[in-house]
Amino acid sequence: MSGRNTRMAQWLDYRVRVTISDQRMLVGTFMAFDKYMNVVLADCEEFRKIKSKGRKDDEKEVKRTLGFVVLRGETIVSLMAEAPPPTGPKKPEIQPGPGRGQVAGRGMPAAPLSSAPAGLSGPVRGVGGPSAIQ
Repeated sequence: MSGRNTRMAQWLDYRVRVTISDQRMLVGTFMAFDKYMNVVLADCEEFRKIKSKGRKDDEKEVKRTLGFVVLRGETIVSLMAEAPPPTGPKKPEIQPGPGRGQVAGRGMPAAPLSSAPAGLSGPVRGVGGPSAIQ
């Protein structure tokens, strides 16, 4: 990884606060990024400040749960860490089995076939093509 990528990679799995160009703040778990600074946040919440119509100095903060969010890098103003990743014991590696995701074929046997499967071997007599002369 280049030096710039490792600077961002060090914050993966941290709880981060992202401020975007319209003054909203998003708080979530930093999952991924790319060369355009697009960011993926999990368990994300949005915080907005709403001004009251009657008073100018009275602001109310509104919280909204968003969940999984992909942010376009162009809109990000700042990104700062709020909390480190959880340090609890890591989950043991789960063995694949019934009900677990595992690699599956495409319904074809793994060994190469000596001939084409039925229906794919070519034209069938009497179907399509010129008719036989009687």
